Amino acid sequence: MSAPSSVSSAPAENSATDHDFLAPDAGQKPPGPTPSQSRFQVDLVAEAAGAADDKTPSSDASAAAPDAPSSNPAVSGEEAKGRFRVVNFADPTGVGSVDSPEAAPTEGMQNGDTVMSETSLHSSTGGQHHYHYDTHTNTYYLRTFGHNTIDAVPNIDFYRQTAAPLGEKLTRPTLSELHDELDKEPFEDGFANGDELTPAEEAAAKEAAESKGVVKFGWIKGVLVRCMLNIWGVMLFIRMSWIVGQSGIALSCVIVAMATVVTTITGLSTSAIATNGFVRGGGAYYLISRSLGPEFGGSIGLIFAFANAVAVAMYVVGFAETVVELLIGMDAVMTDEVNDIRIIGTITIIILLGISVAGMEWEAKAQIFLLVVLVTAIFNYFIGSFIPMKSKEAKGFLGYDASIMWENMGPDFRGETFFSVFAIFFPAATGILAGANISGDLADPQMAIPKGTLLAILITGIVYLGVAISTGSCILRDASGNVNDTISSHLMANCSTAACKFGYDFSTCKNEDTCRYGLHRDFQVMSLVSGFGPIITAGIFSATLSSALASLVSAPKVFQALCKDNIYPGLQMFAKGYGKNNEPLRGYILTFGIGLAFILIAELNTIAPIISNFFLASYALINFSVFHASLANSPGWRPSFKYYNMWVSLAGAILCCGVMFVINWAAALLTNVIVMALYIYVSHKKPDVNWGSSTQALTYHQALTHTLHLSGVEDHIKNFRPQCLVMTGYPNSRPALLDLVHSFTKNVGMMICGHIRTGYRRPNFKELATDQARYQRWLLKNETKAFYTPVFAEDLKQGCQYLLQAAGLGRLKPNTLVLGFKNDWRDGDMMNVETYISMIHDAFDFQFGAVILRLKEGLDVSHIQGQDESLSSQEKPSGMKDVIVSIDTSKDSDADSSKPSSKATNKKSPTVPLNVSDQRLLEASQQFQKKQGKGTVDVWWLFDDGGLTLLIPYLLTNKKRWKECKIRVFIGGKINRIDHDRRAMATLLSKFRIDFSDITVLGDINTKPKKEHMAAFEEMIEPYRLKEDDMEQEAAERLKNSEPWRITDNELELYRAKTHRQIRLNELLKEHSSTANLIVISLPLARKGAVSSALYMAWLEALSKDLPPILLVRGNHQSVLTFYS
Repeated sequence: MSAPSSVSSAPAENSATDHDFLAPDAGQKPPGPTPSQSRFQVDLVAEAAGAADDKTPSSDASAAAPDAPSSNPAVSGEEAKGRFRVVNFADPTGVGSVDSPEAAPTEGMQNGDTVMSETSLHSSTGGQHHYHYDTHTNTYYLRTFGHNTIDAVPNIDFYRQTAAPLGEKLTRPTLSELHDELDKEPFEDGFANGDELTPAEEAAAKEAAESKGVVKFGWIKGVLVRCMLNIWGVMLFIRMSWIVGQSGIALSCVIVAMATVVTTITGLSTSAIATNGFVRGGGAYYLISRSLGPEFGGSIGLIFAFANAVAVAMYVVGFAETVVELLIGMDAVMTDEVNDIRIIGTITIIILLGISVAGMEWEAKAQIFLLVVLVTAIFNYFIGSFIPMKSKEAKGFLGYDASIMWENMGPDFRGETFFSVFAIFFPAATGILAGANISGDLADPQMAIPKGTLLAILITGIVYLGVAISTGSCILRDASGNVNDTISSHLMANCSTAACKFGYDFSTCKNEDTCRYGLHRDFQVMSLVSGFGPIITAGIFSATLSSALASLVSAPKVFQALCKDNIYPGLQMFAKGYGKNNEPLRGYILTFGIGLAFILIAELNTIAPIISNFFLASYALINFSVFHASLANSPGWRPSFKYYNMWVSLAGAILCCGVMFVINWAAALLTNVIVMALYIYVSHKKPDVNWGSSTQALTYHQALTHTLHLSGVEDHIKNFRPQCLVMTGYPNSRPALLDLVHSFTKNVGMMICGHIRTGYRRPNFKELATDQARYQRWLLKNETKAFYTPVFAEDLKQGCQYLLQAAGLGRLKPNTLVLGFKNDWRDGDMMNVETYISMIHDAFDFQFGAVILRLKEGLDVSHIQGQDESLSSQEKPSGMKDVIVSIDTSKDSDADSSKPSSKATNKKSPTVPLNVSDQRLLEASQQFQKKQGKGTVDVWWLFDDGGLTLLIPYLLTNKKRWKECKIRVFIGGKINRIDHDRRAMATLLSKFRIDFSDITVLGDINTKPKKEHMAAFEEMIEPYRLKEDDMEQEAAERLKNSEPWRITDNELELYRAKTHRQIRLNELLKEHSSTANLIVISLPLARKGAVSSALYMAWLEALSKDLPPILLVRGNHQSVLTFYS
């Protein structure tokens, strides 16, 4: 979708033809498509100017635009008071861009396609342009509302996809252009809800739009004829009579009916999918891939194209065998039987390739000719069946008779079963997708596919039933062909067989198994019955050649569509099309090669069942697609074909799978293995496409249902999961924080990356939404299972409150706030520390747990150049500008980014060598991405917070990277009860089923810290003390109110013991845990309103300085561990 241009506010003296626009600031513009031309310009004009401007051409003069050159815009009318002037820019082609909505499409102009079901306006240009809809040159708006308005009325051309071959894409005014203030730049719109095309689809659509004089078929020539020719195969003439001989008339009708039921259900499903939106080329592949997604579509598309290619060989060999039989009959064999089949087959496929390459027109003419021959042959048989001849009686053809019909009514299986006979017949019913396979060459696929396919199934089904009943009613099962096999007239009175009634006795040859004629014995019996035998031979030729030709066209078309979507990257070369019809010549050559290879094998009995199974797998998935789409209940599933049912489609899918195993269970297993292997491959490759498949719709439906269901279930301790709201800022700016939290939440709990955007400028919500999409993609590309949630707020405290209250959904809400330690707290404004500490207090107020991560090197790497290149290279979608985000924050500001400014910078900017501290920071930020090796995770569980301090290390050491690390537990205790405390903790941990390598009881926590450490602490807090004893009370209160973070002498004295404990704990941590991979320690609490933020921050600093990575944890004092089952 073309992005809209900016609307500028210009001074009154500006002329209507000005081209001056306010270019959006590069630093604030979100990445997205750039506008190719301006849609309109709104100029503020003086009230007085309104009267003078009334003389300008009115909006009825819409014909002025085509005559104007592209550089000289035609001025439209204004609103009655003259307050706004809207300037329309002339069509860049020099032709009027849009007719009025009620105008008919221009005669003869077909923009790559003709859609009979849509009475929409079409652009009068053949070129590829997306026109901006200017309502002011369209009198329809004036007549509708009585005044000009920028707002557009509903129009089909607003809903076209970019570069769609149906007609021109028009862009409606954006919400920003209608809603924003006039002095404000409207945001650029990106793509709406997956309307964008992949580069392959863009190219395909462009080719389709630029081609002129394209051959398009209606429903009869394009679908009906093809389907009938494909369904009426050789089976009709040389196997149908044998099927009746084996299974009898009744069961033959059942077999035909069963096959027709499967194909009819599939036809209904195909019709439903084909009428749920515009269908491009690709047939079965296109229908399945756009419904079920690229995984199923890609796997089926490949085997369906291959099946069609091998089917060419099957049909050509069928033709060659018939020709060789004729040559044998005339004693004109060239070499031997097998080589003759190869020679004739090769010559035939070369001729068929020539017809295909010559173009769809020639191929369609050949199909019409073959259909005429085929229909003539069928009529020839039925006419002949009513003309009994004495010479044919000895060969079993006695004419229609009730006794023959009754005798042939039941089955007479000889070496076969019902299902084996069904397996032989069913391939004759396939071919129903022959029309859908050339969907790209149909004038109106939505109308043609349902109409043509279903009518073809009906006509061919009736003919098959007619032939079954006819052959069973006039031909004997066994006949010798000997005119002397008669019985005397006096024995005819006691006849029990139909042959006896007519004076023949074929019992001898039947018993001795020497009969050469009849339904059981003679495959060419229909030639015998027909009025003129050679026409039946011509019908056999027609049936084989037409099916071969249809498959030879289908395979490259389906394969081309598959290659265009780039599902299998190595096959891209076959996507190229040639000529006005975009013919896949490379695909034709490939199909020819595959077909020729199988023709040279000349023995297709082994491959035939696999081909049938490939077709059936396609049918099963088409049926399943309809069931799946209906089950997902997506608002986008609105087929105009209403005669389908989701449960019938499911039954059809199951039937198709059942028939696969009936035909050949080994081939069915092989087919399923191939489909699954291709499915897994495509799933692993994750093609970059979004087709709005029913898989997406069902995923959403199930997620919503389960989330609602979960909301009705009370939380239980056994099911507690740490659901973390992690204040990362941009997700790639604090990798260590992201990686560590992801380590213990992956596949266990939820992780939300919170980002508070602050600033004095007006919030740009569109930019926020764009960033949300970009960074969510970045997280997915990095395989980080997390959500990115940015918010705009006046300050960090307010933003954190927003996130604590509103992040998550139902039971999927965070319960733990995770922060980075604020390393630079002494360098900046102390009000930032006040805000930082208030975020921790707010977390406890909302009954959240709190976790703080500290690395001595720091966490924030956003200032290091090149950090965001991974973002731009990995997540950038097609068409998006090359933009990286650099965040201007102080180096070690590891609280959430307070005032980030997002800048668009060039990815290729020169890299500056890193200084030592940045190098260390970068290495430290990546330490949790590596395997941790044999080390320890030291848990200092000093205070019982419900068990979160213990649960996080347990979850961490369950992960692959941390698997080799042992948990060491440190607890406080009295010096005279160390053994007792150790045993009590060991018992508790064993009941919790948490493995540990060691328990250390610290009896000397309350020992006074070293004097130098206490002095260092006093020195650290000195600048932040209030020192109220040295000033008047009033002045002290004023200072405390203006700087609430200041430490009073009173609180310092009151919490001296707690201060000493933090300093002492740091000494113990250095003594016991200086080599640990990670330290997890209870976070000290500070009473709200009693402990100043500077003192609390000093405690955290004193406790955690100069240590390995340390995680300060405090749960919400509700149990998260239990030893009850």
